[in-house]
Amino acid sequence: MSDASPPGVESRRAALQLLDSVLRHEKSIDSVAKRACRKLDRDEDRRLALAIAGEVLRRLPDYDELIDSATKNPLSDDAKARTVLRMALAQTLALGTPAHAAISTALPLLDGGPKRLVHGVFGTLSRQGAKLPEMPSLPGFVADRWGENWGDAMVADAAKAIATPPPLDLTLADPEKTAEWTEKLGGHSLMPGHVRCGRAAVPDLAGYSEGQWWVQDVSAGLPARLFGPGNGRSALDLCAAPGGKTLQLAAQGWQVTALDRAESRLARLSENLERTGLSADIVTADALHWATAEQFDAILIDAPCSATGIFRRHPDVLYRASPQIIAECAKIQQQMLDRASRWLKPGGTIVYAVCSLEPEEGEAATKTFLDAHPTFEIASIEGEMLPSGLAPAPEGWVRVLPGQIDDPEGADGFFLVRFRHS
Repeated sequence: MSDASPPGVESRRAALQLLDSVLRHEKSIDSVAKRACRKLDRDEDRRLALAIAGEVLRRLPDYDELIDSATKNPLSDDAKARTVLRMALAQTLALGTPAHAAISTALPLLDGGPKRLVHGVFGTLSRQGAKLPEMPSLPGFVADRWGENWGDAMVADAAKAIATPPPLDLTLADPEKTAEWTEKLGGHSLMPGHVRCGRAAVPDLAGYSEGQWWVQDVSAGLPARLFGPGNGRSALDLCAAPGGKTLQLAAQGWQVTALDRAESRLARLSENLERTGLSADIVTADALHWATAEQFDAILIDAPCSATGIFRRHPDVLYRASPQIIAECAKIQQQMLDRASRWLKPGGTIVYAVCSLEPEEGEAATKTFLDAHPTFEIASIEGEMLPSGLAPAPEGWVRVLPGQIDDPEGADGFFLVRFRHS
């Protein structure tokens, strides 16, 4: 860490770089975090940088409204002064940082820029007792798109959902021990094999080292459940990393081939397989280029997507998922579905799932696949396979929207459908 920087400035500088990568270059925080935080030696400094950037993105329209209320001439959206003000406000209004610490670590980031302006705007808002609105505001282009697709009530539920980071969801290796682990972990369960508990350091929780569970949002745990018991039959998990669905399939008794092109993320799957005592054959390959003569009884396609459904934990997706990105992802999903259809045994099952809130990546993709593959049909999903509050659509698929699950802390947005090959 630079000796020339006052304490705490380097963490803010890293947060500024993270925000610049998201807002100006449409990068994900995960993809740039290592580089942005490379000068931070302490874990707590890295966590602070990520927390500041995440909080700015979680309530960015609200911070901008406050800033605009205190400036005579509007700052441009990509002005460094605006982003620095967003960060200072996020710290004082959401993260509990004293105002003097927020501004003293903000001004050095301007490097000869309008320090007096930033200091004046921040001081004005502080003296006015500026507060965030009770209900967060989504980015306007996102609210418009989701409102058109799902209605105003969904937009309101999504705004409520983004207010705070989501809880910690766990999937149990043995669903019959749900009551036992719910009690041990001090949480509650939304369905057999699931426990929801407070935010905590995962390795410190009971049962982690023994491999009794793994971290997985309740929505993400639904697709693998649709296959039921494997009884030794074969299953292919495309795009398997980081591995939660592979672990589910293995725990359900399937002989799993887990395929993914990301070798580093497959390493995490290998670690979790070892920790849980489960097994799978791991293949490092791109699903769009991989070739096999083998056919499988079941294929799970947790496809690459815009990921707008995970906006609660990764608010940066709201600023990266442009219409172009959504269309490109939908095209890749069609290619994956087409290739997977050739690897499925007659009578077999494909489950297609995406953590997206865009109909192009769910409902529309399903209809396109069925039109091109007349030997496939939708196998309806029974309500008892789902947590309370969710129900299959009349067409047979399941769409998870904000506010649907009967739990105040909600669930990730998702789409899932089950196809059967005649």
